[in-house]
Amino acid sequence: MTAPRVLVTGAAGYLGGQLVAALAADGARKPAAVVAMDVREAPRETRLTGVDYETADIRAPDLAVILQGHAIDTVVHLASIVTPGKDSNREFEYSVDVLGTENLLKACVAAGVTRIIVSSSGAAYGYHADNPAWISEDQPLRGNQEFAYSWHKRLVEEMLADYRAREPQLRQVVFRIGTILGESVRNQITDLFDKPRLIAIRGADSPFVFIWDQDVVGCMLEAVYSDKAGIYNVAGDGALRIHEIAAQLDKRCVALPAWLLQAALALLKPLGLTQYGPEQVNFLRYRPVLANRRLKEQFGYVPKKTSAEVFEFYLAARKHGSSA
Repeated sequence: MTAPRVLVTGAAGYLGGQLVAALAADGARKPAAVVAMDVREAPRETRLTGVDYETADIRAPDLAVILQGHAIDTVVHLASIVTPGKDSNREFEYSVDVLGTENLLKACVAAGVTRIIVSSSGAAYGYHADNPAWISEDQPLRGNQEFAYSWHKRLVEEMLADYRAREPQLRQVVFRIGTILGESVRNQITDLFDKPRLIAIRGADSPFVFIWDQDVVGCMLEAVYSDKAGIYNVAGDGALRIHEIAAQLDKRCVALPAWLLQAALALLKPLGLTQYGPEQVNFLRYRPVLANRRLKEQFGYVPKKTSAEVFEFYLAARKHGSSA
């Protein structure tokens, strides 16, 4: 396999920055070109040697020109709205997540890109009472419309399926990623862990599957440097229940009836007293628990940390940071 020419979208994000650094630093394997593309301009002092930087929106009409200009053959698509800002809205998030991906796919086809690696999410399966205990890649995608992120990941994956049928020359690797933890990660899940006490739904185990950020980067690198294709859940072995997480955090876990929590969030969210709305109850109650067998046996990547080990690592890093 010849050395790939790689463009990373969302390169200024948490995961994108780590992947670009890993590509630039890779010794045994080295891309012929690495292009870091983000809507935010990379500060000069943070730019890495051997990396080309492009400031562009994935919704921009001239994406194919950028891809052709760098003779890109491999795109790693990480750009999406994971944690919306205060001024965000559903229309904007849809335009980036869904319409931006559609624009990128069209540009890839026009520019002759032969490989695209997409960061999807376990959220694409949706938060449903009848989810199996462990969810595999063969389960239908039923992302919930009330969750923008979950719904958009479903729509994007339906689009990707259409492109696999219509444009088979653009080979795809789709990673459905669990909750990412690392030394400095911040997301809606870690915000839950920062609360004075953890909230559980009475009668629900609310298991979490975690994946080390360096394992996600490892999967991406394997996809860049191999000819593998397919759809893979990305999660560490095992899962942690909310009560186990609370014990490790040395915090109380309060189990509330679903109806009570929904009513409380319906009152508090409009007042700006919580970032969570009543729809978040299903998010806590029916989380898809990702099985990683296909990742290990077919893709050939074995996560270096289990869900429990990732959480221990995250907890240790947080304690170290707070005492520094």
